[in-house]
Amino acid sequence: MLQDDAIRPERGQRPDARQDPRLNWWRDAKFGMFIHWGLYAIPAGEWKGEKIPGIGEWIMYRARIPVREYEQLAREFNPVHFDAAAWVSLAKRAGQKYMVITAKHHDGFCLFKSAYTDYNIVDATPFGRDVLKELADECQKQDMKLGFYYSQTQDWHHPDGDGNDWDYDESKKDFAGYIEHYVKPQVRELLTNYGPVCLIWFDTPKGITADQSQALLELVHQLQPDCLVSGRLGNGLGDYASAGDNRIPQQRVDLDWETPATINDTWGYKKDDHNWKSTEELIHKLVDIVSKGGNYLLNVGPTAEGIIPQPSVERLEAMGAWLQINGESIYGTRPVQTPTPMQAASWCRLTAKPGKVYLHVFDWPAGGALPIAGLPVTGAHLLADPDRTPLLIRDAPDGITVQGPTAPPDPVDTVVVLDVAG
Repeated sequence: MLQDDAIRPERGQRPDARQDPRLNWWRDAKFGMFIHWGLYAIPAGEWKGEKIPGIGEWIMYRARIPVREYEQLAREFNPVHFDAAAWVSLAKRAGQKYMVITAKHHDGFCLFKSAYTDYNIVDATPFGRDVLKELADECQKQDMKLGFYYSQTQDWHHPDGDGNDWDYDESKKDFAGYIEHYVKPQVRELLTNYGPVCLIWFDTPKGITADQSQALLELVHQLQPDCLVSGRLGNGLGDYASAGDNRIPQQRVDLDWETPATINDTWGYKKDDHNWKSTEELIHKLVDIVSKGGNYLLNVGPTAEGIIPQPSVERLEAMGAWLQINGESIYGTRPVQTPTPMQAASWCRLTAKPGKVYLHVFDWPAGGALPIAGLPVTGAHLLADPDRTPLLIRDAPDGITVQGPTAPPDPVDTVVVLDVAG
């Protein structure tokens, strides 16, 4: 049930994937780290002294920068502070269970060694290191799942890729040849040279045909049967659905789905974007998404030196601290299936495991009396209470009231565990 346009049908989930056990780890994971990193971190939103509107990684498109000019940035790309261990460690401290990095974004630059183009971090930059290899090795060491973002349709550098109409004549492009002789071989490289890959995050399907999407799906599953494919493969063929950027459905959605989201406004690093969301807002978004059956893929945009901006680090670490205490109410949960008016309330959200409903209280009521409707509650305690001291339950006209402390135990989100019958 798609109650609104947050998830477009062409970015939806294949019906036969809804019960697929290959997704079980992903269904339980709930929270991942997205990394948008590439040459666009060098201009960081500015080109030839002019601030370019829009998100940082789209600067080549927005400023209509010719390929021959933009590709010169590779000669400057030397992220000497890149530290794969530190990036993976941050994701772990944040409570994130998988990482997804831009192997190739729309600008066509590859963060991996490829036999099909020299326009890659190993062959075209002074840095000369394969960051995907280093990340893959580190993820294996730290027991973190790793996935690759790959722009299968848009490629502003390749003469036959979609999107660049200022260097190339769209009418003369051989898009089918680009998919066959460039995209597929590079997907094969990504799924052959870097160990286990948990997912391939395709993007902006645009005009890709159903046959082309199907062929990519089959290629991924043939090379790594456990590797998932995001809904942005296109044509409704994903292993899971992809919501729009920063979009959250208004109600529970009976699909496996994910919201990709930013901590500020941009994805790729942009030096003048300081519009950081608060930790409280980010935790509320995570809980909101999980309560509706989704995953939260939260982005960082490292600098050209390879540093994840400190405001991102601080917020992720604060989310991790909250999850250290409240992770039981997030990981491995599912939406509450019983219809209850509480699902539409602004003051709370609900997540569930067998025999338990987790009541996430965003706005603690004066006096601490929590109204509960439509749930067969048999007991209650605060999740953060190690003694599990029972909270008093009283009958009320519309259900029951659970009596919590007068003051909110957690000003961001206090989680009350409700034991439920059945």
